[in-house]
Amino acid sequence: MTTAQPQNQTAPTEPTTVRPLLWDRRFTLYFTARSVSLVGDAMMPVATALAVGAVYGVSGVGYVLGTWTGTFVLLVLFGGVFADRFGARRMMVGADLARVLTQGALSAAFFVGTPPFWLLLSMAALAGAAVAMFLPGVNGMVPLVAREPQRANGTLKVADALAHLLGPTLAGVLITLTGAGTVYAIDAGTFLLSAVCLGLVPLAPAAAPAKAPAGRDSPARTGRSLRRDLRQGWEEFRARTWMWAVILIWVGYGVLLFGPLVPLGSTLISARHGSNTYGLAVSFLGVGTVLGGLLALRLRPARPLAAGAAAMVLYTALPLCVALGADLPVLLAGHVLGGGAWAFWSVMWATSVQTHTPPAVLNRVTAYEQAGSVSGMALGQILAGPATALVAPEHLMLMSAGACLAGCVALFAVPAIRTLGRAVPGDGGAPVLPAGR
Repeated sequence: MTTAQPQNQTAPTEPTTVRPLLWDRRFTLYFTARSVSLVGDAMMPVATALAVGAVYGVSGVGYVLGTWTGTFVLLVLFGGVFADRFGARRMMVGADLARVLTQGALSAAFFVGTPPFWLLLSMAALAGAAVAMFLPGVNGMVPLVAREPQRANGTLKVADALAHLLGPTLAGVLITLTGAGTVYAIDAGTFLLSAVCLGLVPLAPAAAPAKAPAGRDSPARTGRSLRRDLRQGWEEFRARTWMWAVILIWVGYGVLLFGPLVPLGSTLISARHGSNTYGLAVSFLGVGTVLGGLLALRLRPARPLAAGAAAMVLYTALPLCVALGADLPVLLAGHVLGGGAWAFWSVMWATSVQTHTPPAVLNRVTAYEQAGSVSGMALGQILAGPATALVAPEHLMLMSAGACLAGCVALFAVPAIRTLGRAVPGDGGAPVLPAGR
């Protein structure tokens, strides 16, 4: 989501062209890689909440998740630079292989007995570092494997949703029947398959690193100084008011909403409805995400971020149902609403980032927006356990619901967010961007 809001401009009209083919060999391999790894990833929050929580409590879960997230935040900017320098695919394959090792080590530790806390923290840190090298390239790869980014993002979001529908329930069943070691072993296998598929993706010659935007120093001329690369990414990020304004709001969301949700939500739901119910609730979150992703495939709002902000109002239902101790049908319905809202916003956001950012700096800009949006989550995860000593978990979840509504109001209050137009694919699939920033 990268260009600042142009002033006094109408939304561009979409030319009547034949819709390009999505399911070619490039996108099919990329879709397979992302889908299998997403299934493994979807199992991890449940595995961490149940396996780690059973031994080390809510604080243990918060510290493990916070270590993972904190390491990611510290290193993701470098991941963006390396993805722009060496290629997104190369960094993603290396990160997948690193996670094969971390998840395999945890699997072995759980099979042997109870992993020591230092091992859980160290593997979380290494996995977070690997994800920091992986995720900046996800945005950068989509325009390379698909000529219509919103369709690709919507399809990938549906796959993400189906993964969250299958993964949590599978994790809960496997932990009950075989233990956490099996879940971590499957996760390691998904990363191995992802690395193989990514390595087989054929990238067109046009996918080579693009030249830097006009008027800026190109990496070739500057000797690709790390400091200069980071500064250029920061300048591109800072120049887009709508982007950094959203990220500021997402920092608050991370501390008050997304960060505490897994540690506190898993504890409250498991205490009221049983441990297996938490996996069921996360699966219904996946149902909602499927619906939201399918909706995002069909709708093409002229103001995508405004439409996404409207959808995010429905996310309030999720923490509110947890806080109020809702009966199981209402709780599951709240997760469906939350998943749908999150999926629709995610597609609108990712498509805006990809189509409003120059390809030469897309991975670095993505790294800055990811670092900002996730930094608050790390703090929220770490503080979730200690906060329960001062405030009841139910009251903390009520605060999360209020923060969600306040954030939506803030999104609508910023003109650059509210009025950002949709970039329209032009000839050759290149986005036709509004003039100005």
